[in-house]
Amino acid sequence: MSGTAPGDRFPGFDAAAQARHWDPVTAGVVLARLRIPEEMRFFSPAEEAAAIALCDCLLGQDGDQHGGQEDSEQKIPVAAMIDARLAEMQTDGWRYADLPEDGQAWRDTLRYLDQDADEMCGRPFARCRTADQRAIIQTVQDRAGKQWHDLDAGHVWSLWTRYACTAFYAHPHAWNEIGFPGPAYPRGYKHPGLDAREPFEIADVIPARDPVREGY
Repeated sequence: MSGTAPGDRFPGFDAAAQARHWDPVTAGVVLARLRIPEEMRFFSPAEEAAAIALCDCLLGQDGDQHGGQEDSEQKIPVAAMIDARLAEMQTDGWRYADLPEDGQAWRDTLRYLDQDADEMCGRPFARCRTADQRAIIQTVQDRAGKQWHDLDAGHVWSLWTRYACTAFYAHPHAWNEIGFPGPAYPRGYKHPGLDAREPFEIADVIPARDPVREGY
């Protein structure tokens, strides 16, 4: 995401505008994601601050990339969506045997991030510079297969990215960035095929650039 503002690739595209073509139950579920409450029900204030900073770094929504009012309005409340899941105990239904239950694992690992940040920067993780936050979480990713605060670092990384990516790509604002118009049912598609588009879809204005390879 870094280097490309929401809507740059598919200008004017709004996935939520297609809600009238979805069945009522699906529309209700998807549109509710636009109204996720900001108040946390699971995380403590300290955990909330660390979770927001962590998710913003993981998904390129940190302050280095999102500084304007328009960007802040498009910012996806990933940490709030994770908090809502954990408050309702809506886990993935499985966990690594060497990690606690997901809710406790989140609490523990956010606390460990604050500990690492305090040792490195003398302040909580959320108050560190973005570059330092990235360095701290990069250490966790780089230690895959090794221990981090007596936990398997790879399993911790999986926990964070699994929840963060699930929340992010469930939100219609993320769909706007990738040109995804939402559920096909019941309308369906009539123009299947490579580079074929429906009338309600918008062409990628910078198709020659690969966001994964180029890191934006």
